[in-house]
Amino acid sequence: MKRVLSTSSLLAVGVGASAALWLRHKPNRIKAETFLREWKRKIFPTVYQKSEQLPIHKGGHPHPHDIEDNKMVDEGAMYSVQFYNEKLQ
Repeated sequence: MKRVLSTSSLLAVGVGASAALWLRHKPNRIKAETFLREWKRKIFPTVYQKSEQLPIHKGGHPHPHDIEDNKMVDEGAMYSVQFYNEKLQ
């Protein structure tokens, strides 16, 4: 049987060979690595970058005259103390 090379397979071999030749030199490898790292960071942001985008307006610092918020913070602090006391007894 006679095998016929398709254009797409020849193109893939050509691209792979040219990439191997280009990546042979260390400065080109560094360029490619930084390009891929930046591209990955733009596509998949890190947890830290996602946390900066959250809409946190009053995170942990209640206003002194906001009675309801102060009550909620006070109850939250008492929960951990009560839990610790129950575990100790």
